[in-house]
Amino acid sequence: MARYGKAAAKKVKRAMHERKKGKLKSGRSGKKVTSRKQAIAIGLSEARRAGAKVPRKKSSRGTK
Repeated sequence: MARYGKAAAKKVKRAMHERKKGKLKSGRSGKKVTSRKQAIAIGLSEARRAGAKVPRKKSSRGTK
């Protein structure tokens, strides 16, 4: 079974294209995004907000 839906892939694809063109900006600071990983993260968070099938973020809890 696929972990990510088609809508999530579309959002990530759009974010990657925007990053290549230099049009993708980060949320709070509004700075240009140059990192590939950051572009993917932005695309996935947009997909998550839109209700697409995206796995939950990993929690940042430390191990005991």
